[in-house]
Amino acid sequence: MTKRFEGTKTYVATDDLKVAVNAAVGLERPLLVKGEPGTGKTVLAEEIAAALGAPLIPWHIKSTTKAQQGLYEYDAVARLRDSQLGDERVHDISNYIVQGKLWEAFESEQRPVLLIDEIDKADIEFPNDLLLEIDRMEFHVYETKETIKAKNRPIVVITSNNEKDLPDAFLRRCFFHYIKFPDEDTMRAIIDVHFPDVQKRLVKQALEVFYELRDVPGLKKRPSTSELLDWIKLLMIEEIPPEVLKSGDQKDLIPPLYGALLKNEQDVHMLERLAFLNRREGR
Repeated sequence: MTKRFEGTKTYVATDDLKVAVNAAVGLERPLLVKGEPGTGKTVLAEEIAAALGAPLIPWHIKSTTKAQQGLYEYDAVARLRDSQLGDERVHDISNYIVQGKLWEAFESEQRPVLLIDEIDKADIEFPNDLLLEIDRMEFHVYETKETIKAKNRPIVVITSNNEKDLPDAFLRRCFFHYIKFPDEDTMRAIIDVHFPDVQKRLVKQALEVFYELRDVPGLKKRPSTSELLDWIKLLMIEEIPPEVLKSGDQKDLIPPLYGALLKNEQDVHMLERLAFLNRREGR
């Protein structure tokens, strides 16, 4: 019987996320995970592999990535070069077949977790070009006239940042889950996992500042979970007392060590202007 995913010691999984992962595994369908950056989409695949004791095969997609690269590539240039040099390898075309991530997953002796990360970065045809292979769990290598079949059907985790719409035919074949941004209770549990000895008062004040900062209208990039964890780590290193994080009059919107939370100058300048206006109005 397949082990069920219940999260790990280092990854706090919500109940709905556990249901989604186990449903996708049970249905043998790809799990399509969406959510804003920093919600742990990529890490989820790593934690599923760790929880189930499965090998992880990551395929990080770029704008130039083609679906064929996930299957294999034929290196004709290398073969031509070797033929000019009189290399005996040219007589066996399989020497110039470069295996892709799907091929690696299909030949794994143990059921692997295949991560197709940020699929929406690729061309719009990319998802459709993988439909047949992911459905049938096999593909043909025309140069060597062999068919590669999956020894064990991989657990496929696909992440998307919603940068572009995915084709309907592709969506129908996936089990979909949207990872909501963690609420305060979930975020507190995540912090406890990473910093079990942190002061509770510091966490309380830090979370108040963090969520208020995320609610500021007009932010170009709202701080994410990973940035909150970095910030709390810095607060602990610098021994910043909880009361420094938030003044009672709320005139200062710029938190200490804000460089861990804010990642562009527009957001910093906007908060500085808001803080100035608040101070002027409070005179």
